[in-house]
Amino acid sequence: MSVNLSIKNAPDDVVERLRARAERHHRSLQGELMAIIEDAVREDRAATPADILAELRRAGLRTPRESASIIRAGRDAR
Repeated sequence: MSVNLSIKNAPDDVVERLRARAERHHRSLQGELMAIIEDAVREDRAATPADILAELRRAGLRTPRESASIIRAGRDAR
């Protein structure tokens, strides 16, 4: 059984950022909201090697040397 949900009094800036996110993902506003909700309630599962690699690529890491320099810079900043 489906349930209708609504969000009242959403701030304009939040709505605009949500619209931009939906556009980046080629989704409607409704589709983007549903994707966010599904992701939020998905049960945690162990990360696969493909998941970890995808996260590293999103972070912009390409080589072990870059990884080491980022870690070193973080340590030096302390």
